Amino acid sequence: MKIGIEAQRIFRKNKHGMDYVVLQEIIELQKMDHHNEYFVFVAPGPDVCISDSANVHVIEIGGGFYPLWEQWSLPRAARETGVELLHCTSNTAPIFCDIPLILTLHDIIFLEPRDKNNRSLYQNMGWFYRRMVVPRILRKCRRIITVSEFEKNNIIEKLGLSEKVVKRIYNGYNEWFRHTEDHDSVFAKYIDERGYLFFLGNTDPKKNTERTLIAYSHYLERSSVKRRLLMADLDRQYLDDIISRNHIENIREYINMPGYIVNTDLPYVYSGAFAFLYTSLRESFGIPLLEAMACGTPVVTSNTSSMPEIAGPDAILVNPQETDDICEQIIRLENDKDFYEEQVEIGLKRAKLFSWESTAEQLLALYETVYREKKY
Repeated sequence: MKIGIEAQRIFRKNKHGMDYVVLQEIIELQKMDHHNEYFVFVAPGPDVCISDSANVHVIEIGGGFYPLWEQWSLPRAARETGVELLHCTSNTAPIFCDIPLILTLHDIIFLEPRDKNNRSLYQNMGWFYRRMVVPRILRKCRRIITVSEFEKNNIIEKLGLSEKVVKRIYNGYNEWFRHTEDHDSVFAKYIDERGYLFFLGNTDPKKNTERTLIAYSHYLERSSVKRRLLMADLDRQYLDDIISRNHIENIREYINMPGYIVNTDLPYVYSGAFAFLYTSLRESFGIPLLEAMACGTPVVTSNTSSMPEIAGPDAILVNPQETDDICEQIIRLENDKDFYEEQVEIGLKRAKLFSWESTAEQLLALYETVYREKKY
């Protein structure tokens, strides 16, 4: 079987969630499957993170900005290589393509109410593109993969799809995410002391950055320790606007904002943290939850969308709309040593339930099922 996998963005330097998902899936398939032939379609970039092997061929194709690349360059390359299945991994796919299609639809946030004024131009363009493309390709898909039961049920209900068509395959996390004491020299690139709070916030409203910072302000007022807050991937002007709008000037001197944190540095950053804050309003999965847990770092996360499903019933689950709730759980971790150690153990056990190997095994089984259906 010749299988095509769309992995357009994996060669870019600053990768994010969906990029890592498809990269790890390809790496695991490359390890386990020596029978089928794979063609991985990527856009040129500086971080050449996978290479050819006996049955895996990495095909770099140009084509300009993403919609043109996906709608024109990708289907043309797929036809030229003769692939018999095409797996598009990032929510959208070519509208005009006669190759049997599998789509990974990580979420359908683009169908939900939004405030366009609180999003960047790039985010608004992505929202518009998904709303235009997804309804046109759904009926062409042999299977639609999503990453949690929450999102599966959401997709079936809102898009009117058959349960047979939508397949839930959980994400995993990389094996190098584990607790390490030898991390001072690495996390020191981002913050100068251990025992900090760590938050992966950005300007996307779903990340709940503003409420989390208000909660942190409350924490500083109540805590005798006053742990610093390390925030990745956030613009300084965005932070200044939040501080000014909410009159929380007290947080400014306690915040470190190093920008993008290299993925291979993250295990050290998690290990150096006192706790990890993952207080989003909505997530389809939440890989950082598992990464932090695997590093032995307690997680404060939300009781909404997929987060209880992934973090588990014994995790610290808060109402992300309630800043006092977020603050209270940070204080509890700080004041209750037994509770803190219990959360470390809960996280370590929970993370072991997920792996990229399991993800790839289920993906391969799905490819084979769709191929058999195609033949008959």
